[in-house]
Amino acid sequence: MEKLRAIRSRLQALLGPDGVVADALGRMLYEYDGGVDRGEPDLVVFPRSRDEVIAVLRLAREHGLAIIPRGAGTGLSGGAVARDGGIILSLNRMRKILSVEVENQRARVEPGVVNLELSERISGTGFYFVPDPSSQKACTIGGNVAENSGGPHTLAYGVTVNHVTGLEVVLADGEVLRTGGMAPDMPGYDLTGLMVGSEGTLGVVTAVTVKLTRKPEAVRTLLAIYDQVDRAAETVSAITAAGITPAALEMLDGFTLRAVEAAVQAGYPLDSAAVLLIEIEGLQEEVAEHAAAVEAVCRQAGAREVRQARDAAERGRLWAGRKQAFGAMGRICANFYVMDGVIPRTRVGPVLRGIEAIGQRRGLRIGNIFHAGDGNLHPLVFFDGRRPGQLELAREASREIIQLCVEQGGSITGEHGVGMEKDELMPLIFSEADLDFMRWLKQAFNPDGRLNPGKMLPTYKSCRETALATRPELGKTIEARL
Repeated sequence: MEKLRAIRSRLQALLGPDGVVADALGRMLYEYDGGVDRGEPDLVVFPRSRDEVIAVLRLAREHGLAIIPRGAGTGLSGGAVARDGGIILSLNRMRKILSVEVENQRARVEPGVVNLELSERISGTGFYFVPDPSSQKACTIGGNVAENSGGPHTLAYGVTVNHVTGLEVVLADGEVLRTGGMAPDMPGYDLTGLMVGSEGTLGVVTAVTVKLTRKPEAVRTLLAIYDQVDRAAETVSAITAAGITPAALEMLDGFTLRAVEAAVQAGYPLDSAAVLLIEIEGLQEEVAEHAAAVEAVCRQAGAREVRQARDAAERGRLWAGRKQAFGAMGRICANFYVMDGVIPRTRVGPVLRGIEAIGQRRGLRIGNIFHAGDGNLHPLVFFDGRRPGQLELAREASREIIQLCVEQGGSITGEHGVGMEKDELMPLIFSEADLDFMRWLKQAFNPDGRLNPGKMLPTYKSCRETALATRPELGKTIEARL
């Protein structure tokens, strides 16, 4: 305790009185992110510059304390939770847009810049930042980088890593690493790609160079309405088979859309079993042609009705329903567990039936809202947090769903990250040799494991992990190769 008070005093001298939270009530606000996991930090600090980040990391290293980088706390896998104490390093006061070069289609920003804020700031240029997680009004670009976030428009444009060309990263020892840059591609190892999605386990991002994309000339938003969930699922593959790649292709089942409609009044039909929200972007003539073709495919696959948004206001309402869906579910139940998994789009129907069977077997209600076009599912498992054992029951159901996704040829996460939620599920898709390599790589950048410990990689003790701990030269081998 005495040691912690001394560290707190040094941090307050460095960051100012309002730059450190040490009281129990204040720290309680940082025990969680958007998921269900909890963990109490010892301290929370708010640097305003790269130099202050360096100073905090060096101080933490001196005293052997863990550092947990944090953005807006909207993540859903426990990535920003202090699993075993330590210092939460909140980056949301580093909010400068450092430069915008429209002619080069690049911007350089600090990690605390809110995702949507960047697009709004440059809206007059005709360009925008593409990645659009559902939380884009609150989530930060630094957080997007840490989790390699996606969003509805991932289908056509890709996830965060496809829109980041350079990073400034502070390593565990306080050294600064600069990767990539303004150019479209750089020689050597793709360290930018390595850092994106590393969930704060390799370094702390203090600046991000991102691509800017020209706004499309035309946009059409369609709502396809179905009386059978299977017909909606079949339409997803049929659109792809027709050679059309929409900018977005989202699906909501009837249970979910009714809750959303009650909260948002988006215009979703209350008597339907499922809807597809489809967006097509591009040149005016191309969009008109593709919209007509998609409508024909939807009808042929069994849609009872296909609506096209008549204006920007109607389009905005349809998307508000999708973007505010998770919040709307709180009207049904105060507690629900949001999971994400990935499957081939041709397996949407069987997996939805499997999810329904899991819910019935566990006695839990499960709703579905997801990025159907790229097979990124978001099952919502409802439970009563006041009843003992209900949260663990929801976790068990969610683990079953992820295992089902893997059995169908998918993955354990598409955009939420692994964090502390799915670290023990990594062996479902990686061999022990794969995981060993990841551990060695992590050790090259984070040799004493103080950066976001207990995240991403399994925490169980195996012979190989013991060998790594007692033979640091294994990590040095990887460091030498880099």
